[in-house]
Amino acid sequence: MSVPETDLALLPALQGQPIERVQRDGVEYVLLGTAHVSRSSVDAVDALLAHEHFDAVAVELCDSRAQSMRDPEAFKQMDLFKVIRQGKAGMVAASLVLSTFQKRLADQSGLQPGAEMKAAMDGADQRGLPLWLIDREVGTTLKRAWHSVGFWQRFGLLGGLLASVFEREEIEQSEIEKLKQGDLLESAFSEFASESKPLYESLIGERDTFMAARLREEAARSATIEPRRVLVVIGAGHLKGLSALLQEQKSDPATTVAALATTPLKARWPKWLAAALVLLVFAAIAYAFHRNTALGTQALTAWVLFTGGFAALGALAAGGHPLSILAAFIAAPIKPFRPGIPAGGISAMAEAWVRRPRVVDFDTLRDDIVHWSGWWKNRVARTLLNFFLVSVGTIIGEYSAGIHIFKSLI
Repeated sequence: MSVPETDLALLPALQGQPIERVQRDGVEYVLLGTAHVSRSSVDAVDALLAHEHFDAVAVELCDSRAQSMRDPEAFKQMDLFKVIRQGKAGMVAASLVLSTFQKRLADQSGLQPGAEMKAAMDGADQRGLPLWLIDREVGTTLKRAWHSVGFWQRFGLLGGLLASVFEREEIEQSEIEKLKQGDLLESAFSEFASESKPLYESLIGERDTFMAARLREEAARSATIEPRRVLVVIGAGHLKGLSALLQEQKSDPATTVAALATTPLKARWPKWLAAALVLLVFAAIAYAFHRNTALGTQALTAWVLFTGGFAALGALAAGGHPLSILAAFIAAPIKPFRPGIPAGGISAMAEAWVRRPRVVDFDTLRDDIVHWSGWWKNRVARTLLNFFLVSVGTIIGEYSAGIHIFKSLI
């Protein structure tokens, strides 16, 4: 049975805590708005579970984040070669960069971000209650956020992520306070989220809609005898939106979840544009050979030296092994004739093969990448850095080669 709210309000751990109660389809949802770096939020979760009866516990987590919290060492089983082959190196690197932000928060606040979610999961396990993971996969959210903004804003986001790696100062107290009222992902991109409505919608609005639909979906398939009561532990920044949507949402929950769980299709025009530019360059090289064999040879040599040279410089900047530098130099010029794994992937796999990551590299990965120098010291991080810098170098080399070749023909 539900404990009267007046009695719960007397509990010290619940005083001042944002709690909403929503009735929908015979289910009472008790929404607790939490702060991601606050001991009081952990205490509030424990107090609600101890003094009130629930039939299930729902948390603002996806499968991968829940697994990461339950088993922080799981990432040590990562198959680096598989990550590179499947084209997930960029996403893994972005996740690691975000983890540096969380690590700095934990060091300053003395509390691991998301500790209240861990408390809710542990509480559900101890009481034998079903656990509902209602948030969208973080990878999907990041991809949808990336696709929601324009070309130049993406550079801003990327620059912000990279800056967080090289930032050595303590996180301002104002940023920590924002987390106590908001969302971890929103805080990580706070400057851009506040200025970009599409980005805010991807990080917050869509997830509110997704979580409301997931709660309804889980409740519909639950076999718990009515009246059913569910404790919902979410960041305080989602409390208002989720509470309203639980009352107002009319769409089919499964359809809503499926629509918001999809990754936006990549725009085809950038790929076609890149292919067209490369074709123009090779047409120019063919024209150079038509005019003069020596001129054609110079143009072809320029293509090899510019693309291979800048890719090799990327590997060198990443502290790559001579073999991975050579792999980058060879792979970049033949990229147009070798669809599949990019030059950055080939160089990174060569790096991982020659300098195989050791157990200690996985053990210290999260600590190493907090400091910028750790990206060069740790073999796992350095391999991912190699992938990124070689890929960037290849693109720079292609454009530089094109400009040089066209100038030589004028």
